[in-house]
Amino acid sequence: QVQLVESGGGLVQAGGSLRLSCAASGSIFVINDMGWYRQAPGKQRELVATITRGGSTNFADSVKGRFTISRDNAKNTVYLQMNSLEPEDTAVYYCNARLVMRGTIDLRSYWGQGTQVTVSS
Repeated sequence: QVQLVESGGGLVQAGGSLRLSCAASGSIFVINDMGWYRQAPGKQRELVATITRGGSTNFADSVKGRFTISRDNAKNTVYLQMNSLEPEDTAVYYCNARLVMRGTIDLRSYWGQGTQVTVSS
């Protein structure tokens, strides 16, 4: 099985920073894309940022210039550095990994349990 465990959420004032981490573990052969999504109350889950195994990144327009994404392939871990946080960034943040488990050839998507980020004004 595969587990994605997130950490680093919390409460922060507007203008502050937080760093989220997500570590994937289990019977993993290779991880392709990793990323972060978020879901605010009453809204659909939306993409925040993704990063390929080679380090290419993609960001939602709303976070460009404020958030950065990085990964450590040796540790199967992805990070999201969030700066200049705004109340509109308040949401549950979910980690995602598209990977192939050992002994298989299927590329599948896995999700973490989510971590709450609350930005006060």
